[in-house]
Amino acid sequence: MTFALGYGTNGFANHRLDDALALIADLGYTGVALTLDHHHLDPFAPDLARRVGEVAARLDRLGLRVVVETGARYLLDPGRKHHPTLVSDEQEVRVDFLLRAVEVAADLGADCVSFWSGIVPDGVADDEAWRRMRSGVAAVLEGADRHGVPLGLEPEPGMLVERLDQALRLRADLGSPARLGITLDVGHCVAVEPRDAAACIRQAGDLLVNVQLDDMRPGVHEHLEFGEGELDLAATLGALDEIGYTGLAAVELPRHSHAAPDVARRAMTALRAALPKPWLADAERAVRADPAAIRTLFPAAGREVGRAPLRAADPDGLVHGTADDAARTRLLVALASATGPEELAAELTALYRFGDDAERRGVLRALASVGDEVPAAGVELVKDALRTNDTRLVAAALGPFAAEHLDAHAWRHGVLKCLFLDIPLAAVAGLDRRVDAELVRMVRAYADERRAAGRAVPEDASTLLRSHP
Repeated sequence: MTFALGYGTNGFANHRLDDALALIADLGYTGVALTLDHHHLDPFAPDLARRVGEVAARLDRLGLRVVVETGARYLLDPGRKHHPTLVSDEQEVRVDFLLRAVEVAADLGADCVSFWSGIVPDGVADDEAWRRMRSGVAAVLEGADRHGVPLGLEPEPGMLVERLDQALRLRADLGSPARLGITLDVGHCVAVEPRDAAACIRQAGDLLVNVQLDDMRPGVHEHLEFGEGELDLAATLGALDEIGYTGLAAVELPRHSHAAPDVARRAMTALRAALPKPWLADAERAVRADPAAIRTLFPAAGREVGRAPLRAADPDGLVHGTADDAARTRLLVALASATGPEELAAELTALYRFGDDAERRGVLRALASVGDEVPAAGVELVKDALRTNDTRLVAAALGPFAAEHLDAHAWRHGVLKCLFLDIPLAAVAGLDRRVDAELVRMVRAYADERRAAGRAVPEDASTLLRSHP
């Protein structure tokens, strides 16, 4: 592993800073994302210099790296959260705060100062908001250059800069300054980005100076513990390792302070389970160097990384898959990066045709990550799987790739097959989006047949019919 795992002090808001740092270190974290706040190293305190020296010494004793975060809610205005921002009328207040944060970071020996843009105020046009943003960041960059401190711009849902492409655009508008990098919250990728967190990490590449770790659901900006949302944690950490990221990746759970020690402990357990395995990292490199290596490495994945389900609540891996599924996806992503569409299609087809059931599942689950490059081949593999009665193959076949590419007739029959085989409909990606009147008719007929035979109707079928009367 090339990077350090940390935890954010905004998730320990009910602890004294010294106590929070000690607990974070005791749990095995080697870094901390320090949010400057009233009770955690107040940047406006009269004895700031003394306190910064004490914190720097404590971080050194505990062996903790540090990044400085600037997202405190009511630090600058007790009546308005996160106000003012870089796009507010009172922008100079935020600029002054960020310059103070840069000085604190320099004295702490921090990796960077992380910041975001802010919500565009009512009545402010986009052009004016972007003008303010450029001027504010330019002013902070002057201080960052003086003190030799990198800055990390964080795309934040609902703000002027909410996606990675917008952050990269701003950086380009400013002349691509070396001191300005990217902070990426991987949960935000789930919530608002068109691609998954692993793809965003690869897109940011060597511009990444800070990473925040949390789970989220699409379209919802709510920081969740790992496993409660849709983040593929193993693939995300694997992408960090793949690009050679050497900075801090810190857990960001600002609304979990009421149970901070237990939450931080659970997060570390999840992180350790998801960390890249040495075998897998070596295998990915081998496939990128020699695509033919996939033929021996793909079958070996289960033996090398295990076959445990990714979620305890999904013991058969029908909904979220298994450890070997995730490893095989990463191998096929590496293959896709090293081959053209024709070769990729041929390899996917061969791995599926000549593989055992676990290897076939691995191909099917990987289609969400590589299938868009070879949609015709992917559809044929999905249709083949749906002709079987293997519950794990059928469940794997109806993932995100099928939701996008499978024709309506085949997709509907796949959903009905899940009901026949007692596969939870949670395994069907895009169900709410793709359900139509014909599927409802088919499920209603199926339910009527069950009742006529004196058999129970699966709860999933009843739920679907209640939701689409």
